[in-house]
Amino acid sequence: MSMERVREHLKKFNAEDRIMEFDASSATVDLAAEALGVEGARICKTLSFKNKEEGAIVVQMAGDAKVDNHKYKHTFGVKAKFLTPEEVQEYTGHPIGGVCAFGIDREDVKIYCDESLRRFETVFPACGTANSAIELTCDELFRFSQAIEWVDVTKIPEE
Repeated sequence: MSMERVREHLKKFNAEDRIMEFDASSATVDLAAEALGVEGARICKTLSFKNKEEGAIVVQMAGDAKVDNHKYKHTFGVKAKFLTPEEVQEYTGHPIGGVCAFGIDREDVKIYCDESLRRFETVFPACGTANSAIELTCDELFRFSQAIEWVDVTKIPEE
């Protein structure tokens, strides 16, 4: 169900045929990096947080990035608090391990891209399942996910 919704969403951008599916799990950054043969930092992880009001905040970030609570609170006006697995499924329509920002059609879910991704020419977000991904430029990721804006809410190991 989740993969079909992502495929339908990506059709709008003529990108549905670029989805890759793997025999092995790609549910974590390490597993996805192994399946794709790339460094983990290039995996685009999609994290979901509680919003100040109703709804959720979805942030796409580099695989090696960690949420910086100070930056997050400064940007969104609320402390970073993850959604429960059930809430993730409810708000994004995707299961943990396959969460992506594609095909989310709820107005109370706000989607952002983190600056940590811009270090790379291309990145690899999941496509709704724990064994899928797509390679996108950062501009494509922003456009295809219908993100609101680029934010800086993470720290990366080099910092």
